[in-house]
Amino acid sequence: MTNRFSIVVLLAVVPTAFSFTGCRSAQADSMKEAPPAAKVVRDVDVTLFAVEHPEQFPLVSAVEHRTVSELVVTGSVNPDISRSVPVVSLASGRVTAIHARLGDTVNAGQVLLSVRSTDISGAFSDYRKAVQNEALARTQLERAKDLHNHGAMSLSDLQTAENAEENAKVDLETAEEHLHVLGSDPSKPNGVVDVLAPVSGVITDQQVTNAAAVQGLGSTPFTISDLSYIWIICDVYENDLASVHIGDPADIRMNAYPSQVFKGRVANIGAILDPQIRTAKVRIEMRNPGNLRVGMFATATFRSQTMQTHTAVPATAIVHIHDRDFVYAPAPGPEKKFRRIEVVSGDLLSGNLQEVKSGVEPGQQLVANALVLDHTIAQ
Repeated sequence: MTNRFSIVVLLAVVPTAFSFTGCRSAQADSMKEAPPAAKVVRDVDVTLFAVEHPEQFPLVSAVEHRTVSELVVTGSVNPDISRSVPVVSLASGRVTAIHARLGDTVNAGQVLLSVRSTDISGAFSDYRKAVQNEALARTQLERAKDLHNHGAMSLSDLQTAENAEENAKVDLETAEEHLHVLGSDPSKPNGVVDVLAPVSGVITDQQVTNAAAVQGLGSTPFTISDLSYIWIICDVYENDLASVHIGDPADIRMNAYPSQVFKGRVANIGAILDPQIRTAKVRIEMRNPGNLRVGMFATATFRSQTMQTHTAVPATAIVHIHDRDFVYAPAPGPEKKFRRIEVVSGDLLSGNLQEVKSGVEPGQQLVANALVLDHTIAQ
């Protein structure tokens, strides 16, 4: 009985032992398949470089460079509006001939176009009637004076005749002046009137063609501009307006004359911004040397009236890498390493110097020849 009980207990215990052994084995296998624990690696400073014999790379000091701020914008040549005069025909009618065209240079008094007008015909009719009426009133006045001298006419009748003569003279003078205003000569009756140039200059606008109708004061067939002075109208972005002031000088360069620099001055800054591109119109006034034409494309450089301090370094201290500029400066510490610093370079200066707008301060030590050091690091 006892032996049977012992055998049963042993059989019950043996599977349990095997189950514990199997769990330990499965757990060990799963630990073997798990990824290794993560290790923390200190980040490497990619801007710091160590080279052998750093004394082979001489150093220079960045210097202070005082200059005025510059802003470069684009614009175009426009006529000076204050020197532009519209050509007006006071007589309405139809154009019979055009004697000048857009872009022509004309002189004051030159015939620009001829207009056949019923206004002229009516004015000549009124003028001829005024001439006849004045002649009749003058004859009647002479007769009244003769009768008054012989006692055959009263003084009041004489005064009436004198008043009629004065009124006739006024009507004649008015009719004659009307013909002059319309551009016609009273001594040359004609239904065609010539429109003359009021000033000398260049025709910068033409709104009439052959056989076109002219509406008198309501139309402007031509516009004549004096181009001895011109305007350069530029677009300046909202963010740059603070650096532009009225009275600032401006250097003007034309695409047609890239080697010439023209001088102008800011005369007006527009009070309204373009809501689409956020720019304001800036007007530069300048004298035309004679070779600048309306519509030419221009580049204007504004220079502020206040001085600004920038940094200047030798041009060889700057290396160009992937469309960016860098300099090398000795890093502090006993290992004598060099640190690569990104900078924003500016204009080339005299003495083989180059302006640096940001990244380097005056007095900072830099490697004199950055390209040689960069080649050494690349090797």
